[in-house]
Amino acid sequence: MTAVLQTTGLSVRFGGVRAVDEVDVAVAEGQLVGLIGPNGAGKTTFIDAVTGFVRYTGRAELDGHDLARMPPHTRARRGLARTWQSTELFDDLSVRENLMVAAERPAWLALAAELVGRPAGDAAATDAALELLGIGALVDAMPSELTQGQRKLVGVARAIAMRPRLLCLDEPAAGLDTHESQELGRRLRQIADSGTATLLIDHDMGLVLTICDLIVVLEFGKVIAAGTPDEVRRDPLVVKAYLGGGVASAAVDERDQREVST
Repeated sequence: MTAVLQTTGLSVRFGGVRAVDEVDVAVAEGQLVGLIGPNGAGKTTFIDAVTGFVRYTGRAELDGHDLARMPPHTRARRGLARTWQSTELFDDLSVRENLMVAAERPAWLALAAELVGRPAGDAAATDAALELLGIGALVDAMPSELTQGQRKLVGVARAIAMRPRLLCLDEPAAGLDTHESQELGRRLRQIADSGTATLLIDHDMGLVLTICDLIVVLEFGKVIAAGTPDEVRRDPLVVKAYLGGGVASAAVDERDQREVST
């Protein structure tokens, strides 16, 4: 499969600390790749580098094009979308309007749309994202009226409304209860199956093990394991560094229960 995202030897240094150390990651079209590791392993820093928010060495490519020296907004226009651990919404805009801002087309296309009486934002992309995340009922709500879990879902929907080539999700299940997390996982799998390359960071191991095609494990900025969920959960370095025997077993049991229920 041709990689939508390909990083080669990507490294990030903060002073004398190498937060990300020679990391190679590939995400193909229609693939859902999990990026896991203990707190401080470099997961969010990796996404920050790919999306242009921190400087890095090595190489990051989107659809074969080198992203070096591109600012974040240029990378976003090329199809690189992300969410954040802390979901920041425009508090004076409704849920629909928050998504419309993300779906808005380049200035010349927006002007053309306005000239023929159509809204500048892409209403079709907005409606599709709301439906995909199952939050259509929140379309007219204001951010102050949302729960933390709902804010997370709106943040994911906003990224989807950009119609990205690569979707980077930073702990989208944080703040969700078990049912919401399971439902989110089902919908993220649908997003990937529809063709969108997706990179997922999350601490919900039941979620990651259930829905991801491949998993990359970081520790102290280095890749210590990579492979299918079954390969990763059996890797002794992963069990020692991150999961722990009891947690690993519990996560696998939960994954198996989800598979039986579906």
